[in-house]
Amino acid sequence: MRACAGVSVRGMKRTLLTCGLAAATFSATAADPAKFDHATKAVENGDFKAITSILVAQDGKIVYEHYFDKDGAEARRNTRSATKTIAGMLAGLAIEDGKLAGTQARIFDILPPARRKHMQNPDPRKDAIKVEDLLTMSSIVECDDENQMSRGNEERMYLIEDWVQFYADLPVQGFPAWMPKPADSPHGRSFRYCTAGVTTLGEVIQSAVHEPLQDYAQRRLFDPLDIQKPEWQFSPLGLAQAGGGLGLRTRDLWKLGQLYLDGGRANGKQVIPEAWVRASLSPQAFARDEADYGYLWWLMKIPVGDKTIVAPTMAGTGGNSVFLLQDKHAVVVITTTNYNERQPHLLTFKLLTQELIPAL
Repeated sequence: MRACAGVSVRGMKRTLLTCGLAAATFSATAADPAKFDHATKAVENGDFKAITSILVAQDGKIVYEHYFDKDGAEARRNTRSATKTIAGMLAGLAIEDGKLAGTQARIFDILPPARRKHMQNPDPRKDAIKVEDLLTMSSIVECDDENQMSRGNEERMYLIEDWVQFYADLPVQGFPAWMPKPADSPHGRSFRYCTAGVTTLGEVIQSAVHEPLQDYAQRRLFDPLDIQKPEWQFSPLGLAQAGGGLGLRTRDLWKLGQLYLDGGRANGKQVIPEAWVRASLSPQAFARDEADYGYLWWLMKIPVGDKTIVAPTMAGTGGNSVFLLQDKHAVVVITTTNYNERQPHLLTFKLLTQELIPAL
């Protein structure tokens, strides 16, 4: 095995292998493995910065798998906000189990009573927040991770001990003349990306199922998919963070994507209800021109040749992504450490559209 070079980026140690530490592995399917050679070389040359792994599966079989860092296939990779999509899966399972009344259930009727009792900025509109509002990033509180001035920006949440109470205490969002009101927006929702809301959804699910979130996830979702030893992050008060940071192997991410590509079925069993999969992958909110939003799934509009495809996507900081290419019955997983790069999601999209989709 040849030695490989590591590079330091903005004080953060990242290892970018230029010698292909792990050999690619393939299974017989429609795609030609040799077509991915150019993608391998481009990543090794640093064209897409610090890509750590790529996995492409078609028709349920891996056609390309390559690791570009020293950690290899068994590394639990920080999924960042791709974790949010898993929270949506757990919500669907809690509803299926009869523990959660449905998407219209009011969250403060489920959370511990102290959440409402000690709430700052009380308001009947906050009392009416529903599970679906958290699934679609469209609750009435002022929370926007893309606005540094927002009171609900996630960086402010991390500074305090009780992350769920942080969300509960937020004031109601104002809608000045230049901001569309929910009633005037597509799907009747005002989308604002809010990690604190998904963090709170984690406690809603945990409260509903009467089981620690990480244990419920293992029993109802991960064990049926043979996903072992996930590395959860926790709030200072010990709540598993549904909003980001879950460590999973690249193949684990593929299994989760494949589960939804196959309508909620895995290993011959219906793991997640097909109706929940359909609802999750249907437009529920308008996020931006290039994407709608389902139940904690991005519905990315990706130009491919002379047409645009809609690719349901699990996405996290740095460009970490799981793409469902439904017309090709394919799943593409890309993990990175491009956390401090400019427009890291664009790097991932270029890798997907310029190198990986053409190979399929």
